[in-house]
Amino acid sequence: MRLSQRRSLRACLALTIAAHMLAVSFVSADAQTSRRRRPKVVYYTVPANQTMRVRLDQELNSEKARVGDTFTSTVVDPVYSSGGVLVVPQGSTITGAVTNVQRAQKNGKPATMDVSFTSIRLPNGRRVAISGSLTDLSTSNSSSDNEGTVSANKTSKRKLKFIGGGAAGGAIIGAIAGGGKGLAIGAGVGALTGAITGRVKKGHEVKVKSGTEFGVILNRSFALPKYAGA
Repeated sequence: MRLSQRRSLRACLALTIAAHMLAVSFVSADAQTSRRRRPKVVYYTVPANQTMRVRLDQELNSEKARVGDTFTSTVVDPVYSSGGVLVVPQGSTITGAVTNVQRAQKNGKPATMDVSFTSIRLPNGRRVAISGSLTDLSTSNSSSDNEGTVSANKTSKRKLKFIGGGAAGGAIIGAIAGGGKGLAIGAGVGALTGAITGRVKKGHEVKVKSGTEFGVILNRSFALPKYAGA
C-alpha cells in the first residue's frame, strides 16, 4: 500500500472515531438534560389522628369471619393534606383486616370483632400503606373542616370495635374496656345514630352490613403527591 493511501486510510479512521465520539457526547448530554427537566415529585402529608369517612363494601359477620380476613371500604369524603392539598379523592378504596373475633357465647355475651386498616388505593392506581383504626363519626368528639374532612380530637377513640347489637343486623361500636358507652350503627345504610348507655342486647353476633359508614382514624401520618387522575 502506498504512503498516500495509508495516510488517507488513517484520516478516514480518525474522522470515523471523532464522529462516533461526538454522537455519544450528544446522546449523553440529551439524557442529562432529560433528567434535569424531569419534575420533582412533591409529597404532601396527611397527619396522624385525622379521621376518614368510609362506607363498607361487604358485610362483616362474626359467624363467618376469621382473623386475617380482608375487606374493603370506599372513601366517602375527599382527604386533604395538612396544607389543604387533595391527596385521596372520593371513591378511593381502603383495605382493612379482621384482627380478632369473639363469637357470641351461650351465657348471652355478644360477639365482638376488632379490625385494622392497612392501605389506600386511589382511582389512578397508586397505593400507599397506612395504619388506621376503627372510630366513630360523632360530631361531639370530632370536627369537620370546610373540605369535609373529619378530624378526631381524642386518641382514646382508637379503642373501638364492633359489638353484636341486635336481631336487626346492626352493630355497636364500643370501647374495648367494655361496660361503658357505645355508638349504635343502624341496620340500613348504617349511619351512626347516637350514644347508648347500659348493657347491649345479649347473645347477638356482629353483622355490619354493606353500606355502613364509620370512621378510620390514622395512627400515623402518610404522604402522597397531589392527586391527579389516571
